[in-house]
Amino acid sequence: MQESRTLMDESAIRRALTRIAHEIVEKNKGIEGCVLVGIRTRGIYLARRVAERILDIEGAPVEVGELDITRYRDDRPQDAAASPKLESLPFPIKDKRIILFDDVLYTGRTIRAALDALIDNGRPQSIQLAVLVDRGHRELPIRPDYVGKNVPTSKQEEIEVRLREIDEEDEVAIVHPGTED
Repeated sequence: MQESRTLMDESAIRRALTRIAHEIVEKNKGIEGCVLVGIRTRGIYLARRVAERILDIEGAPVEVGELDITRYRDDRPQDAAASPKLESLPFPIKDKRIILFDDVLYTGRTIRAALDALIDNGRPQSIQLAVLVDRGHRELPIRPDYVGKNVPTSKQEEIEVRLREIDEEDEVAIVHPGTED
């Protein structure tokens, strides 16, 4: 039986994303030349929410795109006939400052795949990383620029991010492995 504990509720997620939006604006001295790219699935919803907050802060919209990294994963079988492409980015990334969004940063392998996908489709000026939760246990030298919450975990624990756009509620929970009776 697994035990679950809420780490962030709806208001905590909202506050974290608002803080990240302010940090992005401050670090980049505005939003000119910036685009937000969310890793499918939950990263895109986080990017869209931050874009709404940046619009409130700056009074100007920031472009948002969606990145599917399935073909770049090193932990899934590859289809040799499939050529990697970014179908959902409605803008060129050459010379842009990209802020890449994901829900949970763990080993770094998802982010490595996303970096490969981005670089294959243009040479951005820079790539910054924003995550809702950083749980540690990196296998690659990847560090986020913007973090909603740092949550030290054991490798046996899991972080579950639920967002209202797909899960009908906003919550981040830590799931502890259960003990068998």
